[in-house]
Amino acid sequence: MKEPVDESRDEVVIHFAGDSGDGIQLTGGQFTETVELFGNDISTFPNFPAEIRAPIGTLAGVSGFQLKFGSVEVFTPGDMFDVLVVMNAAALKINLKNLKPGGIIIANTAGFDKKNLNLAKYIDGANPLIDHSLDNYQLHAIDITKMTREALKDFGLSVKEVDRCKNMFVLGYVYWMFSQTPDNTIKFIRNKFKKNTEIAEANIKALKTGYNFGDTNETFKTRFRIKAASLPKGKYRNINGNSALALALIAASHKNNLELFYASYPITPASDILHELSRHKNFGVKTYQAEDEIAAACAAIGASFGGSLAVTGSSGPGIALKGEALGLAVMLETPMVIINVQRGGPSTGLPTKTEQADLLQAIYGRNGEAPIPVLAASSPKDCFDVAYEACRIAVEHMTPVLVLSDGYVANGSEPWQFPESKDLKEFKVHRPTGDEFVDEQYLPYYRDENHVRPWVVPGMKGYTHRVGGLEKEANTGNVSYDGNNHELMVKTRAEKIEKIADFIPKQEINRGEAGADILILGWGSTFGAIETATKELIEEGLSVAHIQLKYLFPFPSNLGELLKTFDKVVVPEMNRGQLTKLIRDKFLIDAKSISKVKGLPFTVDEIKERVLKLREYADQK
Repeated sequence: MKEPVDESRDEVVIHFAGDSGDGIQLTGGQFTETVELFGNDISTFPNFPAEIRAPIGTLAGVSGFQLKFGSVEVFTPGDMFDVLVVMNAAALKINLKNLKPGGIIIANTAGFDKKNLNLAKYIDGANPLIDHSLDNYQLHAIDITKMTREALKDFGLSVKEVDRCKNMFVLGYVYWMFSQTPDNTIKFIRNKFKKNTEIAEANIKALKTGYNFGDTNETFKTRFRIKAASLPKGKYRNINGNSALALALIAASHKNNLELFYASYPITPASDILHELSRHKNFGVKTYQAEDEIAAACAAIGASFGGSLAVTGSSGPGIALKGEALGLAVMLETPMVIINVQRGGPSTGLPTKTEQADLLQAIYGRNGEAPIPVLAASSPKDCFDVAYEACRIAVEHMTPVLVLSDGYVANGSEPWQFPESKDLKEFKVHRPTGDEFVDEQYLPYYRDENHVRPWVVPGMKGYTHRVGGLEKEANTGNVSYDGNNHELMVKTRAEKIEKIADFIPKQEINRGEAGADILILGWGSTFGAIETATKELIEEGLSVAHIQLKYLFPFPSNLGELLKTFDKVVVPEMNRGQLTKLIRDKFLIDAKSISKVKGLPFTVDEIKERVLKLREYADQK
């Protein structure tokens, strides 16, 4: 038998696609774990329909999992695919436009029968696998369903149970194709189905059959090898954004001897934070699935009043419902973290698609003057750092803090060099010092030089006080309707938040230098695409720099001075220009918006193209 040719590559983008019930997310997740254990740098992008069971075989029901892995530093899951694995005709039709010319297609021919072709709206049932429309690609048409059934015919399983194993056949073949061992997935299957060994062995058989098919079939002429990446030494694990957020909350509570309480109402794409935290009762974590969003927010406020590190989480529609409760938290001046994993809106919108359109809601979305600090995570692993920092600010400045994530970073994953306990900051918890008394009366809103009041919990003798949503008299906290006092309190609460800028790091430039012709200013999950675009534009000879904002309210104290060193500032956002508005308002800079609201993250090429057009337009003026 003729041996396949080994081909080395620095990086590869592979996209798995099929029906929601084809196990695409599991297949992509297992391949991700394997190449990460091997030592590749990775970035992933799971993309699935909102319906739990979308109509089988339709374009609306296609689920996808995209992965970029390589021996070089990887910032995004990639723009165009090198390899496209499709389980049916709809998956091919949806994704073919993003396959590179000459790219590889692995297609399950059983998913291209007349019924599936009609559901995918191929005209007159035209079959792309045989009509030469794919001649510009490397097509591997395999009857994966038939081969899986043949391999498992002696297991005594139903046809439905056997067909559920066909994703393992595909995975086994792809492991062979990229010179990876299936051992990690075999271990995973045995653990997942340890109470059903028959199902476990069937999946393992399908996996090995797919691998051996690649090894013995002479039609496959190339096998790829991607070397391990040169990552800094340390202990790594694969992490997605929601898991990183959850682990940060646990770390913050343990490091600072605070009990963690998390209350939420299930909502996509934030629910996994509750799921993850509920697995860690051994760390004393208390989780509460409330009857609605308002109850969850109010429960967190109560837990904070009781001395816990209190957190609530949701997505945009849920944050809107929590709005009044967040105003109460501002009025009480109690530490609390609110997580918003953004999705396409308004209303129910695009529940499983990503967007960054809740920035203005986070900063302004409450009645009255109710300032809340806002931070944003730029990648899955950055979710840990941002959530930990949000807890610090909440506790040290006695305020609710909003964390913005989104569906892209929440579900995406990457290698994470996790910190040790000694690397984590301890918080300064403001307990009363005894200076808060006048004529033996405790003053619950007596403040330090940064306008921060002490955190007194019920049961502390001599510190009895009341809290509520009505305006408070300065120092005493007694109810007050006096206009002058109200204005004083509004200004004091605002100044307390503004002073936080003195306790956060100065803004740094991620790539490039101050004074460049063009600054690409980003926040949140646009980081990877902007960083890669900036790197490539600099290599092409352009004077470009990249700044990614973590602190969105208040801004770092040096940001305005730094922005004014650049000739032009452009802001890519998955909204209609919300950060652009804030930058123009705050610093009187003519920032230009690069907007995208399609439920998908920016590609590198989209950002490069828009930056070059803006530069060309400016040069013509």
